[in-house]
Amino acid sequence: MRSDVMKTGVEKGPHRSLWYAAGLSKRDLDKPIIGIANSFNEIIPGHIELNKISNAVKRGVLMSGGTPVEFNTIGVCDGIAMNHLGMRYSLVSREIIADSVEIMAQAHPFDGLVLVSNCDKITPGMLMAAARLNIPTVLVTGGPMLAGYERGQAVDLNTIFERIAPAKTGKLSPEAFEETCCTACPGAGSCSGMFTANSMSCLSEALGIALPGNGTIPAVFSDRIRLAQWAGIQIMEMVQRNITARDILTHQAFLNAIALDMAFGGSTNTSLHLPAIAHEAGVDITLKDFNAISEKTPHICSMAPAGPYHLEDLDRAGGVSSILKTLHQANLIDGSTQTVTGRTLAENIRDSKPGDSDVIRPLDNPYHQTGGLAVLYGNLAPDGSVVKAAAVLPEMLKHSGPARIFNSEQEAVEAILGRKINDGDVVVIRYEGPKGGPGMPEMLTPTSVVKGMGLAAKVALITDGRFSGATSGASIGHVSPEAMEGGPIGLLQEGDIIEIDIPNRSLRVKLPEDELNRRRSQWKPPELKIKTGVIARYAKTVTSAARGAVFYD
Repeated sequence: MRSDVMKTGVEKGPHRSLWYAAGLSKRDLDKPIIGIANSFNEIIPGHIELNKISNAVKRGVLMSGGTPVEFNTIGVCDGIAMNHLGMRYSLVSREIIADSVEIMAQAHPFDGLVLVSNCDKITPGMLMAAARLNIPTVLVTGGPMLAGYERGQAVDLNTIFERIAPAKTGKLSPEAFEETCCTACPGAGSCSGMFTANSMSCLSEALGIALPGNGTIPAVFSDRIRLAQWAGIQIMEMVQRNITARDILTHQAFLNAIALDMAFGGSTNTSLHLPAIAHEAGVDITLKDFNAISEKTPHICSMAPAGPYHLEDLDRAGGVSSILKTLHQANLIDGSTQTVTGRTLAENIRDSKPGDSDVIRPLDNPYHQTGGLAVLYGNLAPDGSVVKAAAVLPEMLKHSGPARIFNSEQEAVEAILGRKINDGDVVVIRYEGPKGGPGMPEMLTPTSVVKGMGLAAKVALITDGRFSGATSGASIGHVSPEAMEGGPIGLLQEGDIIEIDIPNRSLRVKLPEDELNRRRSQWKPPELKIKTGVIARYAKTVTSAARGAVFYD
């Protein structure tokens, strides 16, 4: 066993002594040691109940003859961190979480690892660590939040963001606004739409690193506890069969995950996280893979914020397995990939029903003929940019308008709320990328206030930062190279004409190349906004969003 190096033999007597001091017995040490990475905290709604998940995992491990030992990681709530300095720390936390899990599992060589996560950057950070470590690993998340209901209408966190503008401009009373604040998030779980957390939990099923049901079983359902116990049982089978993370996280598994992503129109953040996890697994996944798969994969599941359905609706309709069954029947995914059940993906979904409702439509009646995400290229984004195409109004799929330049999110929000943005404008928010942010902050506020001000069909936004998984509208993020690296977005001037053509995957500025070169010769990078601490160190080591914002090798 891998753990023998810290518990077996005379020379490891001191090590055993310390295990005994922690309450373990000789009998415990004779069994496989399973690390439980638990990201519980009392801040994130998706994580407040993770101790219950962790305890259920431990029961499964104990039932199957293993010894579970638990440790914790940090976790940032993106919703609470949004639109202030804290959001610059969110993507940074992904790397720290990956490092912390790697450190714990190498310093104390576990025989297997169960990752207990739920939200935003925590899940991808843990999966990056799993790919690095390449030991038997199962992911189990805490599950999605139920939608809130306000006078019979489903609401969620995104609803509140969209009501900021009406509340600020007096169109919505303070009492009505606060009522939405009290009802939109009814309890534990990751926010109820197909935002980043739920996108990654669902994609983990397609990757094969999580059990069927992981993405959609609501956090408050008892099935979630049974799923966690099953994860504890399965990690022991994986240890016995020596099925490691990289046996599962193969090139084809990532392509399957991208196909699922296109079918349900997931968060644009998946285009950061899947390449980053793949990088750690030694697999080459690029933005071009997203476009290639999008071209042949219909969008069959219209989830909030693009559509009316929430994760509880998807769960009732058959969950991720039903989407995968629909795709598999059309040969849009490879069913031969290995999964944590010890069976192939095709075997996992064999008894599932393909989509046959409005929640999961059949392939001959999709919401859109192509996938939910699109990667745009052109002289404004030579290395790519990302948009949730499924959430863009038809009249904004092609748009041309003058650039309105802002060098921070706050400047842009003030201009939008101050009615300084005109119909047809293209709001450009730059110096918010991985280096320029620093930290590539997620920006749900500007996209929400554009919608709240009634401009969703008239105004586009582009940024070298990120838009939230809850974003809808003509919001194009991840523009690469970013402004801080001298990318074309940093050369734009007020009034330059931006041409957006989502169907043809194009993002351009209407300027001749010699003019861009002239501006480039005069451009100088600004000083970092934050010059000390972890953010400053991050800015020096992070790569482009087009590479998943991983660190330089």
